[in-house]
Order: sequence, then structure tokens, then C-alpha cells
Amino acid sequence: MKMNGAHALIQSLVDQGVDMLFGIPGGYVIPIYDALYDRKDIRNMLMRHEQGAVHAADGYARATGKVGVCLATSGPGATNLVTGLATAYMDSIPVLAITGQTKTSSLGKDSFQEADITGITLPVTKHNYLVKDVKDLARTIAEAIFVASTGRPGPVLVDIPGDVLLAEVDYEPVKEVSIRSYNPNSWEIDEADIEAAAEIIAQAERPILYVGGGIIASGATEELTKLSEKTHILVTSTLLGKGAISEDHPHCLGMLGMHGTAYANHAVHECDLLIAVGARFDDRVTGKLAVFAKKARVIHIDIDPAEIGKTVPVDVSIVGDCKEVLKRLIAKVAKREETDWNRQIMRWRNEFALQCPSDETQVLPQCVIEKLSEMTNGNAIIVTDVGQHQMFTALYYKVTTPRRFLSSGGLGTMGYGFPAAIGAQVGCPDMPVFAVCGDGGFQMTLQELAPAVEHKLPVKIVLLNNKYLGMVRQWQELFWNKRYSGVDISFQPDFKMLAEAYGAEGIVVEKMSEVEGAFKRAMEINDRPVIIDFHTAREENVFPMIPAGQSIEEMMVNRPK
Repeated sequence: MKMNGAHALIQSLVDQGVDMLFGIPGGYVIPIYDALYDRKDIRNMLMRHEQGAVHAADGYARATGKVGVCLATSGPGATNLVTGLATAYMDSIPVLAITGQTKTSSLGKDSFQEADITGITLPVTKHNYLVKDVKDLARTIAEAIFVASTGRPGPVLVDIPGDVLLAEVDYEPVKEVSIRSYNPNSWEIDEADIEAAAEIIAQAERPILYVGGGIIASGATEELTKLSEKTHILVTSTLLGKGAISEDHPHCLGMLGMHGTAYANHAVHECDLLIAVGARFDDRVTGKLAVFAKKARVIHIDIDPAEIGKTVPVDVSIVGDCKEVLKRLIAKVAKREETDWNRQIMRWRNEFALQCPSDETQVLPQCVIEKLSEMTNGNAIIVTDVGQHQMFTALYYKVTTPRRFLSSGGLGTMGYGFPAAIGAQVGCPDMPVFAVCGDGGFQMTLQELAPAVEHKLPVKIVLLNNKYLGMVRQWQELFWNKRYSGVDISFQPDFKMLAEAYGAEGIVVEKMSEVEGAFKRAMEINDRPVIIDFHTAREENVFPMIPAGQSIEEMMVNRPK
């Protein structure tokens, strides 16, 4: 079928199963938007900033497990995607970014709105392409989606010059992808490694499972739960591993690390075997490496061989998809009963239980999140921005199902939460979606209220508003003698009026007694976004906390008087 490159691009996306784009037009991508004009089989959501578009694609991908696709024009449109691509890259999220580019004859000549976006994004994409021949376009799109979604997932960028979009081509759909230099299933699980792991598990007296986002990506939650139940090995997770095992399960210890539960951190500190599955030993988990799990042997299971031994020496390494490895390990491992080690962890769990303070004089953020958890009972998608509210949510919201807790982990991107929630709502229209944001991060991407209202997306924005850049303020309080420099953001809009100006709903909460009623009211609104502006205690801190680069010995557990 004869068509131009822009139409071939859209047809390629449709043929590869894409039905949703998030983007903003510009000069060099007008042909793409023209090709979208009469299509009924693929939708475009016009965002208000390219960063919002890539975060929306990211949230769509995390919530659905499919590749999220975003579109931007050349130059500044393309460079505005970089933060979102880095966010997806750090968290291994399958995103496809399509960018326009100056015509091929002008490349390298500093043409208007020319930016070497393939060079710029090389460090923050799994792979990227510059398409110089329209005949390569369909295959490039098929390859890009294949690369983004297989092996260890990640973002891929395809840059397309304007003349390629206008050139004619005989379009043929690409049904199979084979890339000589890329074989995501090249690993073969070594049965000897499985047996070695099973033997070490049998020998261990104090084992712990430490799991990350790889469990979610591989769909291995059932296998993880079966392994834990067969062996009575308790499970702690990273931020991105929330939902890998139901947090209602008695074997779940919640999150570990800098702001993890005290009992999870004690368990890892005292264990004699750490079984890491789909996790990369990031510094927010390990703290001071010299003393992290220093009594433990380590089994590391990961699809990416580059992660094995990168940070922590291992005794047994198994490269492969988490789901398949755990299936084989379950078959080999000996059944274990509950031990004194389990009972010790339960004593820590009782001693260091998370509790909301009884304080009706002010709105406490952790108590707001606890109420949200209670009222949704896990039947919602929770998307966080980055900061104190993110850690309060990780601690106090119980996630019972995978892909229902979305958060920027590795990059810690403020402004991520609300546009990612838009993507999640588009991908899962029948699920309630809550964007938990701080007043700082929300103001970075709040312009995306426009498409949310336009498309009648009922995202509930839980705005924990302390009029500070709260996490930075907490560090300044604890480690910089309360020298609060550059963190007071009390000069801010009236968020209720802001919501109404956009055509959304605004609710203000100033007392704990108003929290439940505000959530009930918000949950009844299904045709537009809702901002619930919680005026929270200004200097409430997140605890537990292990200072950066320190060990569990320096862990701060209690809320100061």
C-alpha cells in the first residue's frame, strides 16, 4: 500500500498493538498529526508539556504492562522528554518516544530547532534510532517496541527527519522481529545454579527474601508468594517492588531501606542469607555498603547479568526471567516450617509497628494515607510524586496487587506523579486512580489538569500541602541545624480555586475530622479530576529514617516530641 512516512508510522504503531499516544505537535511532526486526523483505531491525548507526555506514557506502561508511547517535535520538544526518559530508564519501564527532526540534508548544520536527540538521550535510553530512509520506518518501529518490552524493559527513542515523514513508501506490516545483535532470551538457566541456591536455602537459619521491580515486570508475584509460603521465608521489598507480594500477607515485611520499616531493616541486617530477586541493591536500600547484610550469604536472581555483583558480592547468581527462575526454585527447594527466626522478626514487627499518632489538632500526612488505604482496601491505583508524601505512602498504604503502586524510584522525579496518574487512568479506565502529590512537585506539572478535564478523567489528586519542599526541609532540620534555605513555598495558589479555574473539583481539608468525608466526596465524582488540598502539619517528618550513606545503627525510628 502506497503512503507517506507519517501514515506508515501510524500504521506501524497500530500494527504493533499501540492504540494510545501522549504528545504535543510542532513543525516537523505536523505530518504525523495529519496522519492521525481521520484515524479511529489510535488516539492522541494532547498534553500541555512534553515532560507531561512522557510521564503519562510511563504511567500507562506501569499500570498496564504495555509499552507507553509519547510524541514530540524536534529541538526543545525532544529535549523536554529527557527527564521522563531518564525516569523510565532508571526504573526499567517500557516507553517508546517518537521525535521529529530537521530534514536529513540539514542534519549537523545547526538548523532551526535541530537537536542531536539520539546523542543527548544515549545514556538514558535502552536504545535509540535515527531513521534516514522511509523504507526503514516500519521495521524500526517494530524493533523499537520489541526492544523496549523484552528482556530488562526500558525506554527507546525513534528520531524521524521531516523529509522521511513526507517521503512515499510501499508499506508492508512487520510481523516478526529478529535483531542479530539483540537476543533478550539468550540466557539459559543453569540447573546447577538452581540446585546450589536450594542447598544454601536449606542450610540457612535466618533467610530473607529481598525483591524489587523485576518481580512486577516479569509477572512473578504468584511464584514469589508460593516460594515464601513453602519455605516460610519472609519478604521485604524495594519501593518499586511494592505489590510483589500482597502487603496483607503475613509474610510481607513492607519496604526496606532509608525510609523502610524498622523491622524489615533489622531482618536484613541480622539475616544469614539474603535472596535478592529482581532488585539491584541501590544505595537507598544498602546505605553504608561495608555493613549492609554483612552476616549474610547472597543469592542474586536477575534478568540483567550486568546487575549481578555490580554492587554486592554474591555467592550464587542466576541470570534469567524472575518468573521462570522462581518456578524452578520452588520445585527444588525443601519445605521449611516457621522457625525462631520468623518469631524474632514478628517481635521486631510488634516493637516497631507503624502507628499514626493520636493528634486531632493538625492534619498528619501519614494518617491521611492510612485513611486512604483503609477506604480503598487496595482496590485503586496509587501514583506518587516524589518527596515526603511518597515515603509516607510507601509506608502506610497497603498494596495488595501488582501494578497498582506507581512511583519514580531511581531518578526521584518531582512532577512525575500527576501526569503518570493520567496515563494510568487512560490505561485502566475502570480503576480508581489517586495521585498522591506534595505541593512542590504538583506545581511542576499541574498544567496537565487541562487534558485531564478535557477527557473527563476522574483522577483524585491527594495534595499533601505543607507549604514546604518537605523532604529537603527535613534534611535541613536534621542535618543542617534547621537552616531552611530555599524550601518555603508558602507563596502558592489557592488550589481549590485553581481546580475550579480548570473545570475540576476542589476540596480543602484543614482538620483530621474532615479527611474521611473529603475522600468520600471525591470518590463519588467520576467525570472530572478532583484536587483534595490537605493542609498538613508543616514540619512533620518521615520516620523511620537511615541517614544517607549510614547503617541501621544510625536509624531514627521515633517521631520527635
